[in-house]
Amino acid sequence: MTRYAYERVQAGFAMPGVFEISRSVPIGLAIEEILLIAEASFEGEWEG
Repeated sequence: MTRYAYERVQAGFAMPGVFEISRSVPIGLAIEEILLIAEASFEGEWEG
């Protein structure tokens, strides 16, 4: 997935909604971190 995201960005296309998380991070921690990002972000902050 990240390969395609990087290709889109390199081509100048928007890449909303993708966060890269290391495979070594436990799934529960990854979920907690994503929820924290969602709660602490402003609407539209991560667009593009």
